[in-house]
Amino acid sequence: MSIVFLGTSEFAVTILERLAASEAHRPVLVLTRPDRPRGRGRRLASPPVAERARALGLALEQPENVNDQSARELIASTGAHTVVVCAFGALIKEPLLSEHELLNVHPSLLPRWRGAAPIERAIIAGDDQTGVSIMRLTAGLDSGPVYRAASEPIHPDDSYGSLAARLQELGAMLLLDVLSAQAAGAGPEPIEQDERGVTYAEKIGPEDRLLDPSASAAENDRTVRALHPHIGARAALADGSLLGVHRAAPLSGSALGRDGGDEMADTLGAMSGVVAWEGRLLLACSEGALELLCVQPPGGRAMDGAAYLRGHGPAGRA
Repeated sequence: MSIVFLGTSEFAVTILERLAASEAHRPVLVLTRPDRPRGRGRRLASPPVAERARALGLALEQPENVNDQSARELIASTGAHTVVVCAFGALIKEPLLSEHELLNVHPSLLPRWRGAAPIERAIIAGDDQTGVSIMRLTAGLDSGPVYRAASEPIHPDDSYGSLAARLQELGAMLLLDVLSAQAAGAGPEPIEQDERGVTYAEKIGPEDRLLDPSASAAENDRTVRALHPHIGARAALADGSLLGVHRAAPLSGSALGRDGGDEMADTLGAMSGVVAWEGRLLLACSEGALELLCVQPPGGRAMDGAAYLRGHGPAGRA
């Protein structure tokens, strides 16, 4: 069964690799987004899927708009029965939606976390599980019927990186199961989503990246983990600059000070924001404190919190 693959981000790369390695479902064509300026030098760079497709020897095109007639004719010329979509990053519209069966690999247990950032939002919300859904792409936002779904636990120390890696493997397995069943004429019937369980995973914006001293240490820790390593959380310093936060950990009461933490907890309760305490870099929160273990000053390199304090002086004084 001929497959055309639409994907862009790093998450889609594993799905593409598993399809390419399968004898029956190797894509005859890969479509991804055009090269864009990236990094400080703003040099043109290819999306991760484009780089991997070239390495795998797959036919590759990067249309400006996949909904244009020329792109649709390109897909039709392959004779592909199915178009697989994973983290493509652009809206797919009619008539392309009706011209082919489009299977979407979505990393959540739909209808929970429809939208652009389902992995990040699941971690930030403190969900204890998420998963992958293989769904038929329709005009609604991730609202199409689901062919297969499977759950994956979210561990207390999971970051985006660790959780996404497991969801990539799970998604590839589910997708290949669905494609193989369809090729054998025994494909599962898709099940409509229950609209009562819908939540939306909005795209991560600048405000989502900023750690909030009025939230608890546990909540801020989830934000750090949800945005690492691909986006990154930030903490506001007293001078208004933003400190990148790559790794952090909530401090228990016993870890807050030499005398059981009571003195420090009382002190931090009257403070807010990034502070220094006995060689540690902390974010004073509404409940507890978050130790900033690995940070990155503006224009600088990543370093541990103690090294930052040695080079920049105390971020605040108790």
